[in-house]
Amino acid sequence: MSRKVTKAVFPVAGFGTRFLPATKSVPKEILPLVDRPLIQYAIDEARAAGVKEFIFVTSRGKSALEDYFDGAPELEAALHEGKKTALIEALKQTDMDSGAVAYVRQQERRGLGHAVWCARRLIGDEPFAVILPDDVIDAETPCLKQMVEAYAETGGNMVATMEVPHASVSSYGIVDVGGQTGTTMSVRAMVEKPKAADAPSNFAVIGRYILTPNVLKNLEKLEAGAGGEVQLTDAIAQEIGRRGDVHAFRFRGQRFDCGSKSGYLQATVAFGLARDELRGEFLDYLQTTLDSLREPLREKAVARG
Repeated sequence: MSRKVTKAVFPVAGFGTRFLPATKSVPKEILPLVDRPLIQYAIDEARAAGVKEFIFVTSRGKSALEDYFDGAPELEAALHEGKKTALIEALKQTDMDSGAVAYVRQQERRGLGHAVWCARRLIGDEPFAVILPDDVIDAETPCLKQMVEAYAETGGNMVATMEVPHASVSSYGIVDVGGQTGTTMSVRAMVEKPKAADAPSNFAVIGRYILTPNVLKNLEKLEAGAGGEVQLTDAIAQEIGRRGDVHAFRFRGQRFDCGSKSGYLQATVAFGLARDELRGEFLDYLQTTLDSLREPLREKAVARG
């Protein structure tokens, strides 16, 4: 019987350079997706999976992220005075129990593996989850909850995975998968950002993990890998040969890469249309915009005709 997963690590120390100049003063994780910051989606997903302790691996300039989960007495008092019940309820989503949140500084940016290793003393000797807030997953059952349910049967280490175009494999950690039981597959090998010609498959590792403390021990001794960084994928891959307890989980849902501008815009459209109070007006705007873009194409086609 595997132990429960009650701790989650959120690596949020990056500069967010793809969103400059906005991220010069605002952490990328605070950028709003409709009306909630990216980090709130990650926190809500972890809560739904039974996580009770939230560990943020931060860096200099991330104080706004820490403040987001702090109390706001003046704002709350103003909302109560104005009897703005709906907004008060929305604000409660940011409430965190005292002692539930911890912050660790990653003083050197040496990659995802190093960021997770920085949280080792708070993780201790128990399984833990890792959530990358850049990866927003829209699913009926939250992705990490799906994984926790599968993990209860498999134990070991588990990574979320999805198929990507072969041309894109060099942007991901890629798994070589074996036998499949339901949505869980055994993993024979893992490689970080391989060339398309060398990739063992097109199953990419997505930003959700359930890991054993053994991975932290591997990170302790790991040298820099792809891109000159300490790769979490490499530390997980060591467990394949040693214990054979690495599994890939094919989650149900749609993943948006909100670390890229295109993915962030796609997520904004998808989550905006999913909101009842926004759908009608927003859909009308999108339709009008698409029609205005198509009209010049029709005119050119007629002119050529």
